Amino acid sequence: QLQASGGGLVQAGGSLGLSCAASGVTFSDYDMGWFRQAPGKEREFVAAISWRGVNTAYTDSVKGRFTISRDNAKSTVYLQMNYLKPEDTAVYYCAARTSSRKWGSYYSRAQYDSWGQGTQVTVSS
Repeated sequence: QLQASGGGLVQAGGSLGLSCAASGVTFSDYDMGWFRQAPGKEREFVAAISWRGVNTAYTDSVKGRFTISRDNAKSTVYLQMNYLKPEDTAVYYCAARTSSRKWGSYYSRAQYDSWGQGTQVTVSS
C-alpha cells in the first residue's frame, strides 16, 4: 500500500515537498516513480528512482526544479518541487514497480504494479 501526502496550494515560484510511504512490502525491492495527471489530460511520468537510489530520471519539464529521493529505512519516497509553475498543477501519484525490470522503462505507467491514491498540487499564478 502506498500513501501519498504533502500536496497543497502554492504560489508560482514556491516549493512543496511530497512524500509517499509504503507499507506491507519490502520497500527496497522496488523502484519508485511519481506521475501526475492534470484535468483533461493523461497521467504522465514525472520522476523515478531506482531501488537503491543510484539511478534517477526526470521528465524534461521538471529537470532542475524537482528532486526525487528515497529513504529505504523509512519506506518512503520523496519529491521536492521547487520553482513551481502553474502548469505543474495536477494530482500527483506515487507508484512502485519491482526492481527486476529494466531501468530504461521507468517512464511507462504500465511498468508500475502499485499506485498511491494521489495528492493534489495547485500552483497559482
